[in-house]
Amino acid sequence: MVRTLSTDARKKDTREKIELGGLIAKAGLRYEKRALLLGLLIDASHRIKGDDAERARLIAIGAEAFGRDGE
Repeated sequence: MVRTLSTDARKKDTREKIELGGLIAKAGLRYEKRALLLGLLIDASHRIKGDDAERARLIAIGAEAFGRDGE
């Protein structure tokens, strides 16, 4: 039973990481250096803390990109 829970948790974690990697590819950043990607994410994290307007702006950009998936 414990082994099953551990396996299920690992599968869920792996799936989440694959999905996050897909976001990097969708953003057109697949071939950028990992240090750059991490820097972008850290910078964005700092910028959205306490800045609801920036958060909303970035959500709108992302939602638009997801909306184009059907094209």
